[in-house]
Amino acid sequence: MLNLVLFGPPGAGKGTQSQSLIEKYQLVHLSTGDILRSEIANGTELGLEAKKLMDQGLLVPDEVVIGMISNKLDANKDAKGFIFDGFPRTVAQAEALDMLLKSKGTAISGMIALEVNDEELQKRLLLRGKDSGRADDADPEIIKRRIKEYNDKTAPVAGFYKDQDKFYSINGIGNIESIFESICEVIAKF
Repeated sequence: MLNLVLFGPPGAGKGTQSQSLIEKYQLVHLSTGDILRSEIANGTELGLEAKKLMDQGLLVPDEVVIGMISNKLDANKDAKGFIFDGFPRTVAQAEALDMLLKSKGTAISGMIALEVNDEELQKRLLLRGKDSGRADDADPEIIKRRIKEYNDKTAPVAGFYKDQDKFYSINGIGNIESIFESICEVIAKF
């Protein structure tokens, strides 16, 4: 089973590369945002708990998100693998994900990090902001804060996977096809 964590700061190209990876390797896309919205829409126990917290402006605790991921894994037992999008964002989440996957007889195959410098990220996000209408992609100050937040809080997760020899860095600057080829070369090593 191929289980990937696609990693990188906002604007690194994770969404673009995810689509190609899902198609080529027939992976199930696990986006924590999508899972949360689905659980809430379906009125599940975890979804109702998450909605109650979100309505109060609180973050959904890791154990609730892990429970939702567990449900999604169970619902896709015949999957060839999963691509994790937006999760894990902290070392605690990475540890919880490892324990969950181990309990289901599988593990993360690798974390593939798309490396893009801050200047390029800002250009990409501003361009995306013009096309998408997303306010968080149109304001240079918000973009700088999002990149700083990633560098301060999310980037340490890479160390967790480096310690397990599961971290692979890919240059995220270049044409989409050549970046995808580089990712596939890494996956061939798993």
